[in-house]
Amino acid sequence: MRSEQERMANRAVSRRSVLATGTSLVAAGLAGCSASGSSENEGESGSSGTDSNDEDGPVVVASFFSFYDFALKIARDTPVTVRNLIPTGLHGHGWEPNASITKDIIEADAFVHVGEDFQPWADRAIQTLKDDDVDTQLINVREGVELVDLAASLDPDEEGVGEGRGKDPHFWLDPQQAKQSVDNITEGFVELAPEHEETFRENASTYKTEVLERIDRDYERIFEQSSRKVVQLAAHNAFQYIGARYGVEMRPLVVNLAASGDVKPSDITEAKRVIDENDIKYIGAGVFETRRPAKQLLAETAVEAYYPVTPYAGVREDWVENNWGYEEIAYNINMPTFEVVLGNKSPEEAGPDGWDSEWRNFE
Repeated sequence: MRSEQERMANRAVSRRSVLATGTSLVAAGLAGCSASGSSENEGESGSSGTDSNDEDGPVVVASFFSFYDFALKIARDTPVTVRNLIPTGLHGHGWEPNASITKDIIEADAFVHVGEDFQPWADRAIQTLKDDDVDTQLINVREGVELVDLAASLDPDEEGVGEGRGKDPHFWLDPQQAKQSVDNITEGFVELAPEHEETFRENASTYKTEVLERIDRDYERIFEQSSRKVVQLAAHNAFQYIGARYGVEMRPLVVNLAASGDVKPSDITEAKRVIDENDIKYIGAGVFETRRPAKQLLAETAVEAYYPVTPYAGVREDWVENNWGYEEIAYNINMPTFEVVLGNKSPEEAGPDGWDSEWRNFE
C-alpha cells in the first residue's frame, strides 16, 4: 500500500504533466467563458480544516458554496484544505469560470461538485479530467439524493437535472436532504485521507445533529406558526424544497432554474394576482440576483417592501469576513425574511439588531 507521501507525490507529478502539456482541460475552461473568475477570488473563501492553510495535506476544491461550507466543517481539525471556487459576490449556478479555475481543479486532490446537468462548466471539467486521465478525486454531493419533480411554475424550456432531466436540483435547501450531501462528502474524504476517518465522521455527525437538525426544527416552527400558505419571491425557482418540506407554496417570479433574472410580462401579471389575492405586504428578493423585478412589484402592487432570500449559492464580502456559512445564512438571512413574509413578525422584530434597516429594499 502506498504511503501518504508517495500518493501525494504521484498525484503532483500527474497534474504537473497535464499542465505542462496544455491539454484540453484548460481549453475546456476557456471554451465556456462568459464571465471571469480567478484563483485570487476563490482564495477569499478558501480555508483549511485546521485553519492553517499550510496545504501540507490534501487540497479539495468545491464548485458550490453550500458544499464548500459542509466540506470545511467535515475537514475541521485535519490537514485537509478546502477551497471555494466561486468568487465572492457571484451566484454558484449560471457562472462560467476562466481557465485559472480549471487549473485549480487539476491541481486539487479532490473536486466536490453538485452532479451532472447543474453547472455546465463543472460537467466539462469532469469530462476532460476523465479524458486526460487526471486523478483528481470526484465527490458528487447529489449521489443517493431523492430529488423532487420540477415545479409546475417552471419555465417549460428548462429540463432540470437527474434521470430524464425532470428533477429540481436545489435539494440542499431542505436541511434533511442536505444530510445526504454531508454523508457523500464524508465518504469522499475518508477515501481521500483514510488516516483521518474518525475525525471526518465525528465532524459530520456533529454537524448533522447539532446544526442541520436545529435548522430543520426552527424552519418548521416558523412555517407552523403562520396561517399564510403562499410566499411570493422575486427570485429564481430555487425554493421548492422548503415549500415541499414545510407545507407552503413558494411562488418564484423568475421561473427558470438559473438566476438569470429573465422575467416575462406574464410572470409579472401572475405575481400581481397572487399578491392581490393573498393580501401580501412583503416579498423575498434574491441577494445575488437583479432587484428589478422586486422593484417593479413594489411600484405596481400593494407590496410595502422586499427582504433577502438566498439558496446558499454565494457569499458577500461581509459574510466572508464574518465567517458565515450555511448555518449563519439560514439564521441571519432566510429565516428572518420568512418570518416577515409569512406575517409571523414585523420587519422590526425579525432578525438581529439593525436587520430591517440593512435589508429593507436592499440594493
